[in-house]
Amino acid sequence: MTPPNLHGTALVLGDRGVLVLGASGSGKSVLALALISRFREAGRLACLVSDDQVLVGVRAGRLVCRAPEAIRGLVEVHGVGPRAFAVQPEAVIDLAVRLVPPNTTQRLPEDEFEDVAGCRLPLLRIRERDALPAMAAVAARLSLPPFG
Repeated sequence: MTPPNLHGTALVLGDRGVLVLGASGSGKSVLALALISRFREAGRLACLVSDDQVLVGVRAGRLVCRAPEAIRGLVEVHGVGPRAFAVQPEAVIDLAVRLVPPNTTQRLPEDEFEDVAGCRLPLLRIRERDALPAMAAVAARLSLPPFG
């Protein structure tokens, strides 16, 4: 049986898994690549798991993501197309990031959660196509450098 397939991008930052969700063109790939680049520049582990589509499953009550075979090892670069990219086979997810239209986020939001495949994940809503503030928000929410 094939696991459910979500429209999203999964990555690992340090020892944390992040699932980025959003509409097509919302900046999921750009945010993932920016986060990976920033972490690697700081000498930290950062790796893509899957871009654009994510197979999700549950193991020991935790959400686990991996790439569909057809797109494993590829990342979409807007205006260029899919490109080969080193990936990690799977990741346990600690945070869901939902990219949303401008003017729909709150400056100081209450804690939110998103249910994915029966797993309750902390949720961070971030303006779509706005990678710089999104990178800081993800690092702060996960208590990763420079916040942890």
